[in-house]
Amino acid sequence: MLFAAAIFTFSSPSTLSPSEPAASVGFNHLAVSGHPSFRESVGGKVPLGLRRRALRVLVTGGAGFVGSHLVDRLLERGDSVIVVDNFFTGRKGNVAHHLQNPRFEVIRHDVVEPILLEVDQIYHLACPASPVHYKYNPIKTIKTNVVGTLNMLGLAKRIGARFLLTSTSEVYGDPLQHPQVETYWGNVNPIGVRSCYDEGKRTAETLTMDYHRGANLEVRIARIFNTYGPRMCIDDGRVVSNFVAQALRKEPLTVYGDGKQTRSFQYVSDLVEGLMKLMEGEHIGPFNLGNPGEFSMLELAKVVQDTIDPEAHIEFRPNTADDPHKRKPDISRAKELLGWEPKVPLREGLPRMVTDFRKRIFGDQEGSTESAGGLS
Repeated sequence: MLFAAAIFTFSSPSTLSPSEPAASVGFNHLAVSGHPSFRESVGGKVPLGLRRRALRVLVTGGAGFVGSHLVDRLLERGDSVIVVDNFFTGRKGNVAHHLQNPRFEVIRHDVVEPILLEVDQIYHLACPASPVHYKYNPIKTIKTNVVGTLNMLGLAKRIGARFLLTSTSEVYGDPLQHPQVETYWGNVNPIGVRSCYDEGKRTAETLTMDYHRGANLEVRIARIFNTYGPRMCIDDGRVVSNFVAQALRKEPLTVYGDGKQTRSFQYVSDLVEGLMKLMEGEHIGPFNLGNPGEFSMLELAKVVQDTIDPEAHIEFRPNTADDPHKRKPDISRAKELLGWEPKVPLREGLPRMVTDFRKRIFGDQEGSTESAGGLS
C-alpha cells in the first residue's frame, strides 16, 4: 500500500504543537499532498535544445556521504530536492545547512516501505555501503537493495519519473578481469559475508533493467567505485576513512593481509558530477564511475602518512573474508558517452577530507557540513 510520509522542514519553534516531541530536531510535520511546493510532475526527460527548467528531484539516502553532496549540487543549480533517509548511516548534520531553503525537504522514511511523492527524477542511493554497516545487519541490507529498489522503481513508474540506480563495483566481486569493463559479469560469492551487498546490488540492477524493458521506464545505472571525501562516516570500516581517522588519533594504520590489494579512489565531487551527467544524458548504462588511478593498500597508507603524520606506524592484520584482490575501473565508456572523467587526484582530495575529519574528531562532535569543494 502506498502512503504519504511525514515531511520535515525547518520551521520556528512556534509552529510546533505541544504534542510534537522534541526529538523532531527542529523539523516540522507537513502533509505531503498539501505542501505548497508540490506541483504536477512532467517526467524526468529534458528535451534537447531547450533551456533546462528547475526539476523536483528525490534523493534516497540523501543525508548520507555521497547523497548529501549530490543534494548540495542539485540545490546549487536551482532544483527542488526531497531527501528520503532513515538515518541508519545518514546524518542530519550533512543536510542541516539546507533546512531554511524553501526548495529543500527531508523525510525520515525507510525505502523498504512504499511512499508516494510527485517528482521528476529519482536518484536511488539508499543502502549501507560500508562493510561495517552491511555486515552488522545483512538481512536489512539485502532488503534495502531489493525491496527498497522495487518500491522506488514502482514510484518512478507510477509518476513517470526518470530513475537512476547507484550500483557498485562490488557487482564484479573478486574480478578475474583487470581493469573491469561494464560488459564483465563478475566473480561473486553468493553465500559470503559480503553477499548481502554484492548480490543485492546485482539484483537491483536486474530489477532496474526489467522495469526498463517491461514497463518502458527511463532508467540509468551507475557502478560506483571507491569514493572518499568530507562527510564520510569516520568509523565505517572503509580503508580511506580508517587510515585518516587512525592517523589523526595517533593510532597504527591497520593494513589487512599483505597490503598488496589494490583499489581506485575517486573524490566525491567527481562522482557527483558523473551521476548528474548520467541522469541528464540519454544512455542507460551501466557506467563505471571511478578514478582509474590504482593504489595498493600500502601505497595508500604512505599517502596518508605524507598528508597527516610521517611517523604513523603501519600494523598488519589477517585479511578479511571475501576481500577482492584488485579493483580498477575502465571508464572508457563514461568518457566517450557522458563526457565524464575524474579531475581530483588523491593527493589533492585527501587533505580536504582530513580537514573535515579533524573538525569532527577534535572539534564539533555533531559533524561538519563542509562541502567537497570543486563541485561546480
